[in-house]
Amino acid sequence: MWFTEQKRNRIGARDERGGFTAFDVPTPNAGVMSILCDRNGDLWFNEYHAGQIGRMTPGGEFTEYKLPDQGCAPFGLAEGPDGAIWFTEMMTGRIGRLSPGGEVTEYKLPHEGAFPSFITTGSDGKLWFTENQGNRIGTIAPDGSVTHYALPTPGSAPVGIAAGPDGALWFVQIAGNRVGRITTDGEISEYSLPAAGAKPHAITSGIGQDLWFTEWGANRIGRITVDGKLTEYDIPTQGAEPHGIAVAADGTVWFAEECNRLGRLTIK
Repeated sequence: MWFTEQKRNRIGARDERGGFTAFDVPTPNAGVMSILCDRNGDLWFNEYHAGQIGRMTPGGEFTEYKLPDQGCAPFGLAEGPDGAIWFTEMMTGRIGRLSPGGEVTEYKLPHEGAFPSFITTGSDGKLWFTENQGNRIGTIAPDGSVTHYALPTPGSAPVGIAAGPDGALWFVQIAGNRVGRITTDGEISEYSLPAAGAKPHAITSGIGQDLWFTEWGANRIGRITVDGKLTEYDIPTQGAEPHGIAVAADGTVWFAEECNRLGRLTIK
């Protein structure tokens, strides 16, 4: 299981025996947060402070790609159907594309202050992303054409987004305290969380008909089925502040805690 160590400026890994390995990112204070594994097994990560996209082989060999605007604050990452790495630029309101050959293309969003955050590939072959301050879900086609969908709940501040097993896109609203669903045709549904101030942050698809998400404010891991049924699991450590989340091939749910721990949730 791979993860980022933002304050230590490292990419970390936990093996099946519970051992940890860490690799120092070449650029100091890069601001690593998001990470993904591509179809070839390489790791990609954002360098929020440095304005770069990083790539690392499983053996620890790094390549860094400087973006045109060093203050663009790259955040979300996704591997597109075209084999490119697509990413969001929070501070400049752009969606970026890094080709397999290392060429960067940027697409400016039409709304100022959108603050694009997480991004994922949809079942329709487009890239879908959240606009945290724009209160919208956006989609961009490989040719750069953009479509936006306004969310019903005002000021909901969507953050995490993931492709669901039902073909729809699922997202979490950190200020709206909801989990949302949007079809590729733009039909939106929202599901309220039981606890006020849960601050759902990241979401990922499971291996069945469900999705998993972190509740940063409520210290829980949430589970939602494609028909909207919610289940929540308390984290033993108080104030863990769970953020990133991933599901392993065996169905085990892994999540990062800002209290300097990795969490594992196994459903028996």
